[in-house]
Amino acid sequence: MCIKLFNISEKVILVTGGTGVLGGSLAEYLLSTGAKVAFIGRTQTKVLNKVIGLKQKYSNVLGFSGSVLDKDFLKKVKNDVEEAWGSIDVLINAAGGNMPGAIIGDAQSIFDLKMEDFRKVSELNLDGSVLPSLVFGELMAERGHGCIINISSMAASRPLSRVVGYSASKAAIDNFTKWLGTELALKFGEGLRVNAVAPGFFISNQNKHLLILEDGSYTDRGNAIIKNTPMKRFGRAEELHGTVHWLISDAASFVTGTVIPVDGGFNAYSGV
Repeated sequence: MCIKLFNISEKVILVTGGTGVLGGSLAEYLLSTGAKVAFIGRTQTKVLNKVIGLKQKYSNVLGFSGSVLDKDFLKKVKNDVEEAWGSIDVLINAAGGNMPGAIIGDAQSIFDLKMEDFRKVSELNLDGSVLPSLVFGELMAERGHGCIINISSMAASRPLSRVVGYSASKAAIDNFTKWLGTELALKFGEGLRVNAVAPGFFISNQNKHLLILEDGSYTDRGNAIIKNTPMKRFGRAEELHGTVHWLISDAASFVTGTVIPVDGGFNAYSGV
């Protein structure tokens, strides 16, 4: 009975941001469980290379290159996945990012913020999760079952210095997760669930230069994070797998509207 609750091998799963560090790791892990996985990435070359690499071990994988902000593209992905596999059971919104103009440098203040970049970061992180949720969530609602998982951040609940655009947009993700979870359950039934995972500090392409120096030692910011993380290290991408697996599975059938930290204790620690 326990094994059946956690079995996700029959699921059809769509991962946005599937060529990124976290999204790519999740896509490969979910394939290893026997699930069918389609992923979206922005860069065609990266998508093609990822598909070629994954197909050496797994047959049930599809890759699509395009923008999560392009509704027509998302609709085409939905139709293509449905045609290939008949349904979409799970959406993981792992696309997101940051850009320099929405970051406050050490020698800057909030008044140096570039609003154009702030809007772009908000659009990528918030709209880039809302729009796929609408396109693929509608299909789930029609069928009465489905699971959406958003990727939040420690920057949502604990305002971090410098990353103002990223923090604001991820805070909005938390609220949207709770809102959509209640909306879908109330209007389309208990088979629809929406949750979020809030990673602590994982090394990615976008934050590596902020946390690690060329010689491998930590920056001042990196050291500050480690000091305030009870487990005294950064996370590894594979440490998101278990939480995401649980949220997808029937073992979490009564869980919706939650934001679950996977952070080595960072969010719980007061520093004292």
